[in-house]
Amino acid sequence: MTPERPSPVADAWVAPSSLAEQLDAGRAARTEMPRERLAELPGGSRDPMAILDAQDASRVAELVPIRTARMAESPFAFYRGTAALMAADLARSPSPGAALSVGSCGDAHVANFGLFASPQRTLVFDLNDFDESAWAPFEWDLKRLVASIVIAGASTSRDEQAVTDAALGAVRTYARSLRAGVQRSPLKRYYDHFDAVAAERAVDAETRAAIQAAVKDADRRTSARAARKLTVRAESGRLTFVEQPPTMTHVEPAIERNALAFFSAYLASANVDIRVLLQKYAIADVIRRVVGVGSVGTRCYLIALEDGDGNALILQAKEAGPSVLVQYGGAEQPSGVSRYIERFRDGGRVVAMQRVLQAVSDPFLGHLSGIPSDIESERSFYVRQFHDKKGGFDTDTLEDSSFVWYAQACAATLARAHGQSPTAAMVSGYVGGGRVAGEALLEWSHAYAALSHADWELFRRHRGVA
Repeated sequence: MTPERPSPVADAWVAPSSLAEQLDAGRAARTEMPRERLAELPGGSRDPMAILDAQDASRVAELVPIRTARMAESPFAFYRGTAALMAADLARSPSPGAALSVGSCGDAHVANFGLFASPQRTLVFDLNDFDESAWAPFEWDLKRLVASIVIAGASTSRDEQAVTDAALGAVRTYARSLRAGVQRSPLKRYYDHFDAVAAERAVDAETRAAIQAAVKDADRRTSARAARKLTVRAESGRLTFVEQPPTMTHVEPAIERNALAFFSAYLASANVDIRVLLQKYAIADVIRRVVGVGSVGTRCYLIALEDGDGNALILQAKEAGPSVLVQYGGAEQPSGVSRYIERFRDGGRVVAMQRVLQAVSDPFLGHLSGIPSDIESERSFYVRQFHDKKGGFDTDTLEDSSFVWYAQACAATLARAHGQSPTAAMVSGYVGGGRVAGEALLEWSHAYAALSHADWELFRRHRGVA
């Protein structure tokens, strides 16, 4: 070996731990927290309605009944809206702890994966909701995914064996995908992505048909199409949104003035090429829009922009509150993450975590703070394109074989996201091949599904919709 010359770099050099060392550390964690204990439900008392009521207290009051109605529709719709409740439950559950924390989605249920366009205009499949993203124990995301498979399967009276196959297959796929990822270099892992179109060649005919239908639908969902459906021309020639109360309504003049004033704050956070691109557009209109299930009642605005020739672009500005993983789960954040949130607030957190967890992200992502959406308070927002070939899979309509495939596709995608974290190899060592963890998580998910169903019935009585 070549003799080293003295240097500051040589003095500071500490070799990162090897893959073998990290896998061993993960296996060692089983001693403190056996994987079988992942099956245990949270202990202690709980008040689920207090958590849901507290969330609604900070939301737009006239929209809360819409959230209630949507969550009351079915056990799965309720589950979609209870990320905060589950975070509180997970915080009281046995866990290998912060040593195996990863960058987490925070709401990784099956309806939060889907298709969207990459900057190269190809369709990719990935996580698509990061409102609750933060650092948390790896199994929190995995439990939310597997429980959603069980609840979504039960909601359509799906064959019990298919649900079991989907749930166990998801955990084993997560384990295999995570192990395959950590065996590659971090750079190669970073470039991995799920090509939705290429996946058609590797599945059965029923699943191919489901993929083709989802791709066809996503291809139609563009900003231009959204503009044609949601806007009209005013007498002045300006593009304006069509109101559809109560889910789409124009905002007060004060909020419009703030949108104009703070658009430059968003531009400052966007990539420089987007800043240059948007110089060719002007804001034409702003409207408040109701979105999702769990997000109903948070402030969300659509912003119509157009160039001098009437070409439209629609952006979405969505309120970003604290992650439920932190607020209700008490998940400890790395010091660097805490400093980042302190500087850029939760809008910055959502954008940063999306860029970490997705293989490719919307180039229009940005964030801003300081838009008062009411007189007393100042809120944080993140911005993205609206309907940029965004599509998904309706788990209610999938055949059993396609449902099993979809569960595994979500699990592989989650593994890719978790694989970006420095602790990924330790997590892989802890999980192993997925058999033991799979059986534990299947047991946990059935028990949690029953708990969530009871919460749903309580919610309906509590809100007077039973």
